[in-house]
Amino acid sequence: MKRIALFLLTNIGVLIVLSISMRLLGLESYFTANYGLDLGSLLVFAAIIGFAGSFISLAISKWSAKFMTKAHVIKQPADATEAWLLETVAQQAQRAGIGMPEVAIYAAPDINAFATGMSRNNALVAVSSGLLENMNRDEAEAVLAHEVSHVANGDMITMALIQGVVNTFVVFFARVIGWVVDRVILKNDRGPGLGYWVSTIVAELVLAFLASAVVMWFSRQREFRADAGAAELAGREKMVAALQRLRASHDPVQLPDQLAAFGIAGGGAQGWKRLFLSHPPLEERIAALRAGQN
Repeated sequence: MKRIALFLLTNIGVLIVLSISMRLLGLESYFTANYGLDLGSLLVFAAIIGFAGSFISLAISKWSAKFMTKAHVIKQPADATEAWLLETVAQQAQRAGIGMPEVAIYAAPDINAFATGMSRNNALVAVSSGLLENMNRDEAEAVLAHEVSHVANGDMITMALIQGVVNTFVVFFARVIGWVVDRVILKNDRGPGLGYWVSTIVAELVLAFLASAVVMWFSRQREFRADAGAAELAGREKMVAALQRLRASHDPVQLPDQLAAFGIAGGGAQGWKRLFLSHPPLEERIAALRAGQN
């Protein structure tokens, strides 16, 4: 789903910028004195960078989502559809016990929607123009309820915490790898050199990609919870119908593997590729709803 892609991409970008800034400011010298490696100081440094990257990403999530999707926030309804969107989200937010989110529409032919924001009372719910064109009101209501449930469940905050822990280990082990490459393999004892900087950046990118499997696992679990929340807010049959509509819209033309995980319907990868899916397969979500197992 789009919010996952936006959050992860923003997080990786912020993480790299913070890491480079710390190097330029010379702060990494605190755990490489005499070109040894102070693991305790490094862990503290990694936690600061890791959680800062995650929470900065969360803090700017609404702004970045609006900017990257060019979403139009509805201030005053321009037509009956916009009025219905505002009214529906308002009713669902009240029932879920959260503040009224901003509601937006962005131009895209695919059926998609996302929710993001710093807190339960400071969120954004956005739907694509393709969703409004291809879903009936009951199906669209269920999708809105799914997104409102994400907000009510505090999913973005929980994801930020998980991402902060993941970032901490990425930063920590990337620098350990960089130190080993530069100090042990390249035999450099004069302080961090080119081997350290290059190998650290490469290790950060590779480890961040691998560690995203942890974040994706949490994302898949929260989709089941959001489906259950939508069933309570809009009705189980409406949510099942919405997922069936998504399945029908994706069956004729399968998205490439590198794009499928970012769609609202998720991807259909098998084997190890499932580790990097942000959503469970639609069939599993529909079966879980029908069985009442969410």
